Amino acid sequence: MSGHSKWHSIKHKKAAIDAKRGRIFTKLIKEITVAARIGGGDVEGNPRLRTAVLAAKEANMPADNITRAIKKGTGELEGITFEEVTFEGYGPGGVAILLNTVTDNKNRTLPEIRHLFAKYGGNLGELNSVGWMFERKGYFIVETSAVTEDTLLEVALEAGADDVQRDGDNFEIFTSPEQFEAVLEALKSRKIATVVAELKMLPKTTVRTEGQTARKVMNFIEVLEEHEDVQNVWANCDFDESELGA
Repeated sequence: MSGHSKWHSIKHKKAAIDAKRGRIFTKLIKEITVAARIGGGDVEGNPRLRTAVLAAKEANMPADNITRAIKKGTGELEGITFEEVTFEGYGPGGVAILLNTVTDNKNRTLPEIRHLFAKYGGNLGELNSVGWMFERKGYFIVETSAVTEDTLLEVALEAGADDVQRDGDNFEIFTSPEQFEAVLEALKSRKIATVVAELKMLPKTTVRTEGQTARKVMNFIEVLEEHEDVQNVWANCDFDESELGA
């Protein structure tokens, strides 16, 4: 399972650009709205909403924006009705792609996503065609310069983490979804800074990609992430940053 931090190091180089474009806030507002619609507007009683609000605060989203998104989700304020749609398929090199979207019109989103898969050498599959290759996990990245391995192991495992691994200049922490918040709070209480702290779909096994194929895969994923309805893209590829000219 180790090695995901390389993927994040590439993605975080785009974070400043994404922030300027307002893309991060847009995605967070959609997630808050959907979470509130599905599980209600009580942050304490809705784990998904609590996680979304936490992410919004970490991104410095104004409190008023968060409150409005929650109220739109619960119906207290008028707004666009969003629904979640998951897409699955294969990209270049046989890489499995799992795509989470939030859309106000799935009849528009479906053909657009299918077109992107075809255009970039992939193919859109049926429900659970690749979903079984992934599992939902809490995932953290902590830079090795921020804490010693012994300390991190003690803090994370005592809080309920499943595993802690080293990947180059980063430590990776894996948790069950249920223990995500407990581990996050434990890290915060010890003032251990995280580069990534999120619930995500992690691949159970990975496909090694190299050279031109690696670049095609990353390009395809970036194109998918640019789509206005796409919230998250997960893939089971593994690569070296040098393959991408990073």
